[in-house]
Amino acid sequence: MDVVMAQGKELKSVFSKNDIDLLNTKFEELSVSYQALKKESESIYWLSFIPYVADYKNGIEAGEYVIRAGKDTISAITPYADMIGFRKGKGAFVEKSAEDRLQTAILTLDKVLSKIDSISEDIKQAELRLDKIDAERYPVKIGNTPLRAQIENIKEQFKGMTSLFVDAKPLVKNLPVIFGKDKEKTYLILFQNDKERRATGGFLTAYAVFKIKDGKITVDKSKDIYSLDDSISKHPAAPKEITTYFPSISTFYIRDSNLSPDFPTSVELFNSLYKNSGEKVNYDGVIALDTQVLVDMLEVFGDTEVRGINFSAKVDKRCNCPSVIYKLLDEIDRPVNYIKTDRKGILGDLMYELFYKAIRYSPSKYWGTLVQQMFGNLQQKHIVLYFTDKDLEAAVDKLGFAGTVKIYNGDYLNVNNVNFSGAKTNLFVTEAITSVTKTNDNGKVSREVTVDFKNPYPASDCNLERGGLCLNAIHKNWIRVYVPKGSELVSFTGSTKKVQTYDDLGKTVFEGFLEVPTQGMAKVIVKYTLPTDLNQAASKILIQKQPGVLNQKLKVTIDDKKLFDGAFEVDQELKAK
Repeated sequence: MDVVMAQGKELKSVFSKNDIDLLNTKFEELSVSYQALKKESESIYWLSFIPYVADYKNGIEAGEYVIRAGKDTISAITPYADMIGFRKGKGAFVEKSAEDRLQTAILTLDKVLSKIDSISEDIKQAELRLDKIDAERYPVKIGNTPLRAQIENIKEQFKGMTSLFVDAKPLVKNLPVIFGKDKEKTYLILFQNDKERRATGGFLTAYAVFKIKDGKITVDKSKDIYSLDDSISKHPAAPKEITTYFPSISTFYIRDSNLSPDFPTSVELFNSLYKNSGEKVNYDGVIALDTQVLVDMLEVFGDTEVRGINFSAKVDKRCNCPSVIYKLLDEIDRPVNYIKTDRKGILGDLMYELFYKAIRYSPSKYWGTLVQQMFGNLQQKHIVLYFTDKDLEAAVDKLGFAGTVKIYNGDYLNVNNVNFSGAKTNLFVTEAITSVTKTNDNGKVSREVTVDFKNPYPASDCNLERGGLCLNAIHKNWIRVYVPKGSELVSFTGSTKKVQTYDDLGKTVFEGFLEVPTQGMAKVIVKYTLPTDLNQAASKILIQKQPGVLNQKLKVTIDDKKLFDGAFEVDQELKAK
């Protein structure tokens, strides 16, 4: 057992070395040792009527299925290892041109994925056996070593991995189709400035259109979002979501169309205007990106020059933020005494250059790190996806990559903030969400949600005539709290406008508006009761994170039991025992 555990730990470090030959060797050594452990263990299986022996047997069998899945995975990727960064030295793939590399990767994806069904079945069989292990029959500790919690943690982690793998399978199997194998695909990229937050992540500042066929990519255009608005001859009247807080704005622009916290709904609003654009293209999907994606890519590839400007991920003291953020805002938002054409299109140019860096260099040098970062950006909703194909859209939604307001069988909370100040105040304003749930003697469940806003920084020079760069000013925030449908509002304090209650996206919404001064703070407290039919399910809650949000804090307690207290980076499904 000690040998197997030591070899398992060693595999983690081997995996990080991106050496497929070493990985094969070490995994084979682990497999041989595990078979010896299994054979040794079989001598006590006749005692499986004893629960502890049954648990041990199930654990050994689960491990065998995991090793089988691992061997199949390594076997599948070995012939194509240099494509995904698992080959040392120069190979045929590395020596190809940037475009040929990507094309080779796309055209061979189906071969890499050939064993995904058998791997999925092995992982499922492992989970079934781990599920049979009852952690409650074990002591909390043996000496000073926690035991029960460790067993529960292993089961929960494996269950999460299994769920992710099963949910990801439909999307992964369709990756060749998504990347244009056999049929050209067209995608619309929307750049969201999360420093001026909107419902789906940020102000729509620029867009790009690219096509991909068998791995060959062509970029049709990369432009300022204002040029897209200019291509629409007649705009409709602004909706009430805008006129309620800004009566002076009478026109509905495509740059303001991401009003719904549900990304597919915002795409519908976008399309209602986009269909009248002279720049319109028929697309297969929409990819929304925020500034964190740029920062992460620059951390991988290093400083990058576009339009004579050097962009970096290093911190700029002028905003206490990555240099790329300040320089983009300086280029886009600072007023000048001449016309800047396509000023926001520089975002698209920067992404284009970073993309070509990604396929220009050796895969073993960057691709592994880049894939991990992009997966993290998808989980944290700095990248949000939409597909016109319903099956693909369902696949990304199941993974949490579609930016949807989830239908959920249980309690629910989603706090959505929209910056209507025009300044880039989300660079400076921090938020902390606290949810406190109480069950009274009659079984009625009540909740108090507090959102604290703080802006410790001084105001910027917002005098446009002097050429000031107006980043920090009074933060004007439209706030919506999405809760289970049928919840009843008790009180809403902290709003400077009339509080509204209505139903949207299958939820009840409590809506308000507040202002956060520079070097100041503000607080919203929302008290409500849950619908009676949810009282028994109040111990299970899904709390969804808003796309584009960074450094938000979350604290959740139910009946004085702390369920979560930390950084709010991904959706949280919490259960009180």
